[in-house]
Amino acid sequence: MDTRILIAIIVAAFALFIVAAIIITRQRKRKHLKQQFGPEYDRAVEQHGDARHAETVLIDREKRVEKFALRPLTPSDRERYAEDWAAIQRRFVDDPSSAVNQADTLVNTVLAARGYPVSDFDQRAADISVNYPSLVQNYRSAREVIQRHTQSQSSTEDLRLAMVNFRSLFDELLDTSKSQKVGASHERLAS
Repeated sequence: MDTRILIAIIVAAFALFIVAAIIITRQRKRKHLKQQFGPEYDRAVEQHGDARHAETVLIDREKRVEKFALRPLTPSDRERYAEDWAAIQRRFVDDPSSAVNQADTLVNTVLAARGYPVSDFDQRAADISVNYPSLVQNYRSAREVIQRHTQSQSSTEDLRLAMVNFRSLFDELLDTSKSQKVGASHERLAS
């Protein structure tokens, strides 16, 4: 066999190997992101128009959150926040609007206590999506109700649903077993 043909075959085989490795790596990355982010993955693809761009955004979120010093709440903080939540829930009967605003404030306080930056809402929601992908939509929905309520476009039932949505994230933020796992986000990424 001619040496040039043999070299061409080897180069072509090597190129196919590289292409196959790239495809397999992308598939693994996509699978990881779909598992990690669940419905948030689909939302990101819809929002950004294509999977590659959405995946880049989600990877950037993971990298950002890895840099946070996330920590579990102390038992006394957990108890205090739970008592604060109970008081807010009792206020809901007499003043739903105020109770929902207080619930939002308490969730943000707990996020800050856990180590999440709480500046811009959209960034906060993106950060939360890394560790609480199934609950971030509840958080967004609750905030939408608050915004509609400031324009007198929400009902008491909407406010009640906002409280339920805030509560789902609040409960996860207070949960001790989840709190201890969140600090190990590097371990999750490696698996």
